[in-house]
Amino acid sequence: QVQLVESGGDLVQPGGSLRLSCGASGFTFSRAAMSWYRQAPGKERESVATISSPRGTTRYADSVKGRFAISRDNAKNMVYLQMNNLEPRDTAIYYCKAILYDGNVYWGQGTQVTVSS
Repeated sequence: QVQLVESGGDLVQPGGSLRLSCGASGFTFSRAAMSWYRQAPGKERESVATISSPRGTTRYADSVKGRFAISRDNAKNMVYLQMNNLEPRDTAIYYCKAILYDGNVYWGQGTQVTVSS
């Protein structure tokens, strides 16, 4: 059974940092492309960052380039999102997404990030 479990969401002040984690199980993690998405209240879910495997090629939304960094540890079946210089517009529920080699897509349950003073 595929499972994706996010953690690390919190309330943080503008300019602060957070590191989100996503633990994966139930599939061959090293063969899956992993992404972080977010959904703010009243808005559609949007892609934030993606990392391929095995090359580890990364892509970012323009709104987070230079502030966020996605990484993965295939030995631990983990994907991370380091978020720096957070802004109120980054407030959202952040979701982990896996795209398996067979094309199946799975989502985690999300973790709340709130950026506010």
